[in-house]
Amino acid sequence: MTSPSRRTLLKSLACAGLASAGFALPAHAQSFPQAFSSFSVDVSVLKAKGLGPFADLVGAAALDELRRSFADRVDPRGPRLVLRLTGVFLTSSPDNSSGYRGRGGGGNSGHDAVEGEALAIGRRGEVLASHPMLAVRDVNTSILTPDEQGRAVQVAQHYVRWLRRQI
Repeated sequence: MTSPSRRTLLKSLACAGLASAGFALPAHAQSFPQAFSSFSVDVSVLKAKGLGPFADLVGAAALDELRRSFADRVDPRGPRLVLRLTGVFLTSSPDNSSGYRGRGGGGNSGHDAVEGEALAIGRRGEVLASHPMLAVRDVNTSILTPDEQGRAVQVAQHYVRWLRRQI
């Protein structure tokens, strides 16, 4: 019998620690349904944070990408796939130039991110599976042309594409 890898051991210890602390672990991707009857995006948390029309923009981009990315996984008998987006983070100083990297290297690259959760909702409104996720994307624009709306659309699309890989 082979011994478990270091990664497997560390993951097991982390899961045991979270479970003993009372945290519920997310459903595994294997238990997530493979076909969905419909798609929707909930941006109510973003609106409660004061993002208003910006939240609608992110939600519309995510919904459009859901329909495109999951087009081959539609079945009217399946549960609904609902994205609940809880955070949109755009770097305040995007810079795609190489610039001065200093002593430690690394440079000043920025990242945009979307945080949320995918939910499989059954016919009676019950949550069949959930998949929390944070998707991070490198910013590829200049500080002189920040294009926050375009970046928000791109990071929302990126979130859905990663979700497709995860579930």
